[in-house]
Amino acid sequence: MTSDVIASDKDTADDQPVFDSKSFLKSVTELPGVYRMFDEQQELLYVGKAKNLKKRLSSYFRNTGLPIKTRVLVSKIVDIQITITNSETEALLLEQNLIKKHRPPYNVLLRDDKSYPYVYLSDHKDFPYFAFRRGLKRGRGQYFGPYPSSGAVKESLALLQKLFKVRQCDDAYYKNRSRPCLQYQIKRCSAPCVGYVTPERYQEDVRHTAMFLQGKNNDIIHELMEDMEKASMSLDFELAAEMRDQISALRKVQEQQYVAGEGLDINADVIAVAMQPGGVCISVLYVRGGQVLGNKVYYPNLRLDETESELLSTLITQLYLTEGATREIPQELICSDQPNDQDILISAFQSIANSKVAIKHKVRSQKAKWLELSLKNAEQSLQSLLNNKQNMMQRFRSLQDALELDEVPMRLECFDISHSSGEATVASCVVFDQNGPAKNEYRSYNIEDITGGDDYAAMNQALMRRFTKLKKGEGKIPDILVIDGGKGQINQALNVLQELQVTGIDVVGLAKGPERKSGFETIFINGVDQELELDPNHPGFLLLQHIRDEAHRFAVSKHRWRRGKARKRSTLEDIEGVGPKRRKALINFFGGLQEIQNASADELAKVPGISKALADEIYANLHNM
Repeated sequence: MTSDVIASDKDTADDQPVFDSKSFLKSVTELPGVYRMFDEQQELLYVGKAKNLKKRLSSYFRNTGLPIKTRVLVSKIVDIQITITNSETEALLLEQNLIKKHRPPYNVLLRDDKSYPYVYLSDHKDFPYFAFRRGLKRGRGQYFGPYPSSGAVKESLALLQKLFKVRQCDDAYYKNRSRPCLQYQIKRCSAPCVGYVTPERYQEDVRHTAMFLQGKNNDIIHELMEDMEKASMSLDFELAAEMRDQISALRKVQEQQYVAGEGLDINADVIAVAMQPGGVCISVLYVRGGQVLGNKVYYPNLRLDETESELLSTLITQLYLTEGATREIPQELICSDQPNDQDILISAFQSIANSKVAIKHKVRSQKAKWLELSLKNAEQSLQSLLNNKQNMMQRFRSLQDALELDEVPMRLECFDISHSSGEATVASCVVFDQNGPAKNEYRSYNIEDITGGDDYAAMNQALMRRFTKLKKGEGKIPDILVIDGGKGQINQALNVLQELQVTGIDVVGLAKGPERKSGFETIFINGVDQELELDPNHPGFLLLQHIRDEAHRFAVSKHRWRRGKARKRSTLEDIEGVGPKRRKALINFFGGLQEIQNASADELAKVPGISKALADEIYANLHNM
C-alpha cells in the first residue's frame, strides 16, 4: 500500500524556479517511503528511499557538510515528490523499480537487462541432449548455471562433447538422421540417432555429464575407475581403454580448475567492489556446486558520493529483486563489505522471492579465497579501464593538435557502407566519446531506393537521415564527422551538411591508399583539397583508424544479418493471395521451392486450396511473366 505526496514550491524571483526547502520539510512525514527529485524541466534527477523521509530529506538541505556532487544535485531541484510505503522493504523495491524504469542521471544503474545463459538438459526418455539456453526456464528438463556469458556456456558444451560424447543436436535434426553426422566422425558424439550406443550406456554418459556440471569430478573419476576394472576383468579391453582416456581427460580438467572448492557443495555469488578516483568496478564471481563458473564485471557511473556499502545494496537489489530480474538467486551472497540495509535485503529475499539467502562479508577458508579472487578481478578490470581512459584521452588531445582545433573534441561519429554487389546495403554510424566506443549510441540504416552498389547515394541517404533528425532537435551533434571513404564520400558529407545548414562540425575523411594497407591512408580535412599527413603511430591517427575499423565491423555485421534474413525469405511470400497456409500446402505437395518453380500452372492448380486463377498468378510471378 503506497500513497503519493507532491511537494514543490516555485518562487518566481528573477523568473527562476526556486525550491523552498524550509516550507517543504515542515510538512514531510516521518514514515518510510521513496522520494523523487525533479529539475526545472520536470526531468527526474534522482530517486531515493528512506526509513524516515523527514530525516533523510532534511540531510540534503543542511548548511554544511554536503559533498560537492550532492550540492550540485540540490542546486537543480525545483520539485520533490514522495511516495509513502508500509515498510523499508517496500521502499527498497519501489526505489529500484523506479530507477530501472526512469534511469535518473544521478542514480547508479547497472544496465544489465540481458538474461543469463544456462546449459540445458532435455527430458528425452532415452537419448536427451545438452544445449545452450538463455532466459526463462520454460523447456521441460534440467538447467545448469547460470554462466557469466554465452562464451562460457559454449566452452563448457565443447568440453562436454570431448569428455562424454552426449549429443547436442535438437530433436528435429536427431529424428531425421539415417547415418552418423560429422560429430560422430570426429569423436564428439556416440551416434544415438542410428543406434550405435545403447540407451543404458548413453544414460550413464548423461548422468556423468550432469555430475560434471555440478562439480562432482572426483565422484565421476571414482565410478569410471571401478567400471574400468570391471571391463578389464570381463576382457573388454576396448571399453577399458576408452574409460582410461576419459579419466585422463577429467584429471587434466581438474588441474585447470584450481579455483574449485574442496568439499563445498554450495551455490554462491561473490561480489567485490574496487573504487579509485575516476572509476568504480564491481565483480560478481559465480560459484555453483562449489565450482567457479566465471565472473562478470560492472562499471557503474557514480554521480553522487556513494559508499561501497551503498553500491553493494544497489547491485543486490537490481540484480535479484527488481521487476523483471532474471538472475538466479543463490544460497549465499559473499560481499567485500557489509551491504547497506542488509537486514532489509534479507527480508526482501524472504518476502518477495520466497528464498532464504545468507549475506556474508566476513568469511574464511575457501570462501575467503573466492572473495579474494573476485576482488582481484575487480581491481584489475578497473585498472585496465582507467588505463584505457587515459590512453583514449591522450588520443583525443593528439587529434585536437593534429586538426588544430580550439578545444578537445568530445564526440566523434563515423559512417561506413556495406553491401554484397549492391545487395542488402546498410550504413553504420559509430560513436566514440572520451571513454571510447559508446555502443549504446551506435545506429544502422537500411538503405533503400538507390541503384545497387552506388556507395555515394548510400552515404548521402544515411547522412541525410542522421542530420535531418539533428535539425529536428533529436540526438547530439558530433564535434568531428569521420567518413570511411575517398573524395566522393567526403563530398557527399559536405553537401548534406551544407544543404541542411548544419555548421560547427569538422569533416574528416579516411581514404585507403593504393594498396589498401592500414597505415597508408590519406586524411582529408573539411574537403578534398586539404590533406593531413600523420605518422602511422600518431595517437590521433590511431584514434581515426580505431573508429573507422569499428564502423566497418558494425556495418558488415548489420549487412550480413539483413542479407541472411532476406535470403531466408521465400519468393512465395511476395505473391498476393498466398498466405502461410497456402505456402505450407504448396511445399507439402511438391516437397520444396525448386519443385514448385519447375511445376506448370496446371500442376500448381492440383494443390488443395489453389484455384486455377491463383495457380496462373503463382506461375507468372515465379517466372517473371
